Amino acid sequence: MIRLIPALVIAFICTALSSSQADDARPNVLYIMSDDHAAHAISAYGGRLATVARTPNIDRLANEGALFTNVFCTNSICSPSRACILTGQYNHVNGAFDLAGSVTPGKQMLAIEMKKAGYHTAMIGKWHLKEEPADFDHYCVLPGQGSYHDPVFRVRGDKPWGKNTIAFPGMHSSDAITDQSIAWLKDGWDRSQPFFLMHHFKAPHDYFDNAPRYDNYLADVEIPEPKSLWSRGTDFGSIATRGANDELVPHIGTSIGSRNPRRSYLIDLPEIYPKEFPENFDPAKYTDEQNKHFAYQAYLRKYLRCVKGVDDNLGRLFAKLEELGQLDNTVIIYTSDQGFMLGEHDYQDKRWMFEESQRMPFLIRYPATIKAGSRIDSLIENVDFAPTLLEFVGAEAPDSVQGRSFKSIATGQPEPEDWRKAVYYRYWMHMAHHDNPAHVGIRTKNHKLVYYYGCNYKGGYQTPPGWELYDMVSDPHETRNLIDAPGMKQTVDSLKSLLAETREAVRDDGSHHPACEKIVQEFWDYDANDRQRAIEISHEFLKRRQSELEQGQRNVHTW
Repeated sequence: MIRLIPALVIAFICTALSSSQADDARPNVLYIMSDDHAAHAISAYGGRLATVARTPNIDRLANEGALFTNVFCTNSICSPSRACILTGQYNHVNGAFDLAGSVTPGKQMLAIEMKKAGYHTAMIGKWHLKEEPADFDHYCVLPGQGSYHDPVFRVRGDKPWGKNTIAFPGMHSSDAITDQSIAWLKDGWDRSQPFFLMHHFKAPHDYFDNAPRYDNYLADVEIPEPKSLWSRGTDFGSIATRGANDELVPHIGTSIGSRNPRRSYLIDLPEIYPKEFPENFDPAKYTDEQNKHFAYQAYLRKYLRCVKGVDDNLGRLFAKLEELGQLDNTVIIYTSDQGFMLGEHDYQDKRWMFEESQRMPFLIRYPATIKAGSRIDSLIENVDFAPTLLEFVGAEAPDSVQGRSFKSIATGQPEPEDWRKAVYYRYWMHMAHHDNPAHVGIRTKNHKLVYYYGCNYKGGYQTPPGWELYDMVSDPHETRNLIDAPGMKQTVDSLKSLLAETREAVRDDGSHHPACEKIVQEFWDYDANDRQRAIEISHEFLKRRQSELEQGQRNVHTW
């Protein structure tokens, strides 16, 4: 009998281990999202910054998993993109049109469905959706944009939402967010369930306050500059982005150098980061070209230092997963809520449908089903993220979801024959903050069609309407607008029809803002009368903007 006891113990242990391994068949999910991290600022994407500012921990996901090259947001601005990801719906359906957007408890679909699937859920870092993330089991989130330094986080507690807080004096937000995720994985995660953790960095959102340990990173490095920072060319843009006879070039899109008199990095950065400029810097002592160069170099150094902090913290997070024995049992995604203009066309920020702004980085690692080193060019939208993650854990997306799972594509299967041929885009927040006109468009693998209808929700504060068409194969940097080019009429007509069909398919019928839709329809055909009216609107807007500047009105509520 004595000899049988060890055998029984061994049998019990083997049974327990077998049961545990069966549970482990359901992967954990770690969804990592930064804010405004452009794909071309990740070295795995091979952009102009790849050899200057490497991102080895993010690159690891590409080397050991899959990198997607055609993932796009449907509205390149923080809250709307986050709402799309959480709900799987376009903004005209989830209601988060702009920075006032929110997703109320009970509608935070991804958290709800993950919980139904038996996952322990957590949201840590930048939330930026106003309402309490109550549908998560655990949350620790920044209020609004939050602070880079000495961050305060909102947590669940006895007091009303927003009143229960914890603070991290002396810390940088990227470090504090990672510390909180590591602490939750170590002590908060219920090991009887797989986890779903949304780990959201604030960085590298502007303005770009890096942790002090990175102050010397890239200090003596000349950051490569995009050609379009210096030369746009006469074929770039349209009356919508340049004005009649280029009269609105100073007023459409905030700038790196002195082009935009209302807002530029040349105006903002010397005051915020004087050490990044020559000592006792006075722009009047330098040429416009020199000033633009100074501003660009300061901008990119600060931005890339924040990226360095993100990448280093991911190394810590991955090490914790390895320590817990969960690295290979976790679907790991790295993305950003949208891209960012890094000086292309002398633009800053996001919001634009230009590639650098619209494109999202997307890298995914899960050795069980994703082939290492995969590179995938299928057209993906951020509304597709939620159904994809749900399929990875064996759950079904509810009928409310408009996106479609791309799990089969991620795991190496052929792209379905009925997969989308175009992604949809719409930016609503007309001329807010960074002087971007409202626009709508589609991007196929070969072309991008953009319609700047140029008005706010009520049809007001008009800028000149116009259309732009770019060939994404021969002109990937979008320097030549082909909308009126010889021989392009059939392509234009076909893409305009596809845009109309896509609007119908995603249920953007304009009923949510009828006065705005009236303007959209008014200039859709863009005949000779429409073009003449666009010239008149350009003149009218120039007078309006000049009057605002003369009166010192630099932050007009335009949308």
